[in-house]
Amino acid sequence: MCKRSRGFRSCSMGLAPSFMVALGLTAWSAPASAYRPFDGTDAAVAKKGEMEVELQPAGRLRDESGTSLIAPAWVLNYGLSEDWEAVFEGQGQTSLSPSGPTSLTAAGAFLKHVVVPGSLQDKTGPSIATEFGVLLPDSTGNSGVGVSLAGIVSQRWDWGTIHLNAETAITRDHHGDVFVGAIVEGPMTWTVRPVAEIFYENEFGKEETFSGLVGLIYRVRDDLSFDIAVRHALTGGHPVNEIRAGLTFGFPLSFFEGHAMRQAQPIPPR
Repeated sequence: MCKRSRGFRSCSMGLAPSFMVALGLTAWSAPASAYRPFDGTDAAVAKKGEMEVELQPAGRLRDESGTSLIAPAWVLNYGLSEDWEAVFEGQGQTSLSPSGPTSLTAAGAFLKHVVVPGSLQDKTGPSIATEFGVLLPDSTGNSGVGVSLAGIVSQRWDWGTIHLNAETAITRDHHGDVFVGAIVEGPMTWTVRPVAEIFYENEFGKEETFSGLVGLIYRVRDDLSFDIAVRHALTGGHPVNEIRAGLTFGFPLSFFEGHAMRQAQPIPPR
């Protein structure tokens, strides 16, 4: 899959440290709207000055090449203004069968802009956003730099929410690529809501992918959610099976700025 992926494609941080960092940061969480466990995304951005984190401590991916451990996978969303955010992402991938080294894959840097505020911004009508950026090379292999441009339309009703994604890209292997997908969620008022995603992707001259995902999102509180999902796909006619589990949280960066300023203040003499 060539697109910047909230799904799958040498990390020094392992499973246990990354999970502990995530749990620690949730103590200062603010409401998060980043979107796990999907490959697509929503037409919303992080609040100005806030960081939203999507973290998967570990996941399992099995395709025609064997079984891989995805640990960790992350997406960082920083609110630049009311309707712009910066997005940074990547993941560690280790081949388990056959065994192989850990590499950094699916890395990228993007800008996301809400073009038309709508139901996701507590207004009427659909929310419309665009996202564009650079696909960075993997840490191993011969992949290069790619680019992508996406459009997102989201609409929320009392019964649930739908997000439509369309993306075109030049992949890291310099193939043309198109991606279209849809995410459907249960009511936002439910503590545990069912979710599903389908998408089609065509990397021209290489392979097509048909993918389906089903899962659950458990909202512990407005600023912390956990998710679990299973995904089955056909890529180039070969089956791909995946298990995803992770969490989403956010925090204002002003917390760290205030903490640093307090640490830098001189201690008054007694």
